[in-house]
Amino acid sequence: MDKSSKIVIIGAGIFGLSTAYQLASEGYRNVFVLDRHMPPVPDGSSSDISRVIRFDYGDDDYLDLAYEAYLKWRDLPRYNGIFHPAEYVLVGRTSPYGRDWITKTAAALDKKKLPWTKLESATSTRKQFPVLTGDLANPGFFGYTNHQAGWADAAKAVIQLRDDCFELGVSFICGRGGTVVGFETDSRRAIKAAQTLAGTPVEGDHFVLSAGAWSSGLVPMYNSTLSTAQVLGYIRLTPAEIEKYRNLPIYTNFSSGWFNFPPHEDTQMLKMAIHGWGYTRTPTPEDRNPIQSNISSPPLIPPRERRNFVPADGETRLRQGLREILPELGERPFERLAMCWYTDTPSGDFIMDWHPDYANLFMGGGGSGHAFKFLPILGVYMSLALKRSLPPKLAEKWRFRKDYETQDSAFKGDGSRGGPIRRELEAQERAKL
Repeated sequence: MDKSSKIVIIGAGIFGLSTAYQLASEGYRNVFVLDRHMPPVPDGSSSDISRVIRFDYGDDDYLDLAYEAYLKWRDLPRYNGIFHPAEYVLVGRTSPYGRDWITKTAAALDKKKLPWTKLESATSTRKQFPVLTGDLANPGFFGYTNHQAGWADAAKAVIQLRDDCFELGVSFICGRGGTVVGFETDSRRAIKAAQTLAGTPVEGDHFVLSAGAWSSGLVPMYNSTLSTAQVLGYIRLTPAEIEKYRNLPIYTNFSSGWFNFPPHEDTQMLKMAIHGWGYTRTPTPEDRNPIQSNISSPPLIPPRERRNFVPADGETRLRQGLREILPELGERPFERLAMCWYTDTPSGDFIMDWHPDYANLFMGGGGSGHAFKFLPILGVYMSLALKRSLPPKLAEKWRFRKDYETQDSAFKGDGSRGGPIRRELEAQERAKL
């Protein structure tokens, strides 16, 4: 790509913003970011108050990359006040998902000579972490703890990245003029312009589609992504409770998918979530989806903040997980509930590759619920992929795959999901989104 080319990036999440920042830092002079809202986008998966920062992966490539990113989160002054160290507790019950994931990650850490500590039982875990007062992942408790982990304030990180883009001259088009609903192409299947909800086309030489869960409504994805909604819960704490739970570890039960964060002092919230199989939402005509093969997407027009709603069974799972670790808060009303939209891929791998149907469209995304932690290094790898210069192993891992198209049960994940099977949102649930 010529550095004077106009590069149009669709989506102001971490894939889009990190790519814009990296290209601008390399001297590309005409970088534009389009989104429905100025980042942090209220219903985007990059927004909200917290994201887990860890490098516990059974896959060597992701472990190496996550550890590289973790060191930057921990050591770079730019992340002071954004990254917060915390203990990371990984547990499971007798189900194969929890045990298999934990066994693989522990083996991978051993291979890299990175320390971890086995948790022998729920009783010994409560002694090590007295703040945990519940039964924990019983029956069949199995787990370990990693002292090198933490969490990032997601909104603060995105705001900093957005402002870095501003300083480097990246242009933003937001609102209806930044809400992309399709593409204009020529006879060579090259995209000439992005069509917007405002009716004003945005022309460009190269396009990067990083619109997360909304991407599958713009181009054919050949069953290589699926948009799924996951549930989040927030409980307000008193100042005394903030102090009481200050040393609460990040606790993840891979058998149920439940996990929590330490208290968020700025908002006085205790946040918990489910990393599970999630919910789908069949698009409606109002979503302006021109792609018939798209079987799930969030609503097109963003609210000013995520709706205060999750399905009843999701709320039940949030409360069950809370009782598992902090039964004294088990009946505390939720201050807020919300849905977070993932862009799942069948294997949990990202996508960083040129789209096979278009001459000048690059795909960046497929975060699958675990991409945020890579923010400090993500733009570097997106830039390499744009130039077809990724290391061969990563190029293979992150290639755009059409071979999932005929596989109805392709979405098996990377082994980290737990809980009930995925289901479609019912009509009354959809209405509350």
